[in-house]
Amino acid sequence: MAQGRHTLAGAAIAAPGREAARLLGTLLGLSEVQVRAREEQPVEAQLAGRFAALVARRAAGEPAAYLLGRREFFGREFGVDERVLIPRPETELLVEIALALPLPDAAAVLDIGTGSGCIALTLAAERPSWRLLATDLSLGALACAHANARRLSLAGRVAFVATDLAAALALDTIDLVVANPPYIDPREPALVALDVRTYEPHLALFAAEGGLAILARLFGLAEGLHPEAVLACEIGYGQLDAVLDLAGECPWLELVEVRSDLAGIARDVVFRRAS
Repeated sequence: MAQGRHTLAGAAIAAPGREAARLLGTLLGLSEVQVRAREEQPVEAQLAGRFAALVARRAAGEPAAYLLGRREFFGREFGVDERVLIPRPETELLVEIALALPLPDAAAVLDIGTGSGCIALTLAAERPSWRLLATDLSLGALACAHANARRLSLAGRVAFVATDLAAALALDTIDLVVANPPYIDPREPALVALDVRTYEPHLALFAAEGGLAILARLFGLAEGLHPEAVLACEIGYGQLDAVLDLAGECPWLELVEVRSDLAGIARDVVFRRAS
């Protein structure tokens, strides 16, 4: 533990003691607290070597969530690996927005670009009467989402479809579309932390046209929704004006709300399909 803390601190990793305990706990099958309570307990050489290897990878910048194989989201633990974007706390705001909407009891909800499945599966768990459909272009991401559905005992509650956004899907029966799309301008890599752009899937991070290409396509797809259906999307830092300009070109979209995160950054936009 002391060696792990020292190595991680030398790599400027925040909270090196916690990170070391979590990494060792993953190998031992123990929680962080349980590891700390056993710091005097000897560790066999083989396991110590595996721990040192994990510490070295973390010190090199590999995200802890990938090393641990999991990340908490909305109070539940999701399995994650390099096939999917790591769920962020700010994306929980999109879930909160969806749960607060006045939708039908048996609402049909579409999660576009589901990744690990964290949004769709959370909504399925929180609203058992809703009917969830989730899409992704990445077969690897869908495999990860399927595994999370099984892990959370939600298999069968969400239908997963491999497609580009919502291609070949009938949208006129959907009551709510949620999406955390790629919205980072690939010409501005400095906007993304080095570990993120090095290890996380670029398909889930970057979009052409200044980061707005996928959002523009989502706004176009919304024309196929039935009147009063809702589209809720996460957006990037400083994008609000450009996003609203895009939406202004779509007369079928009516702005309902702009929601800011805890840092005061405009993080989500909510539209209603106009009559």
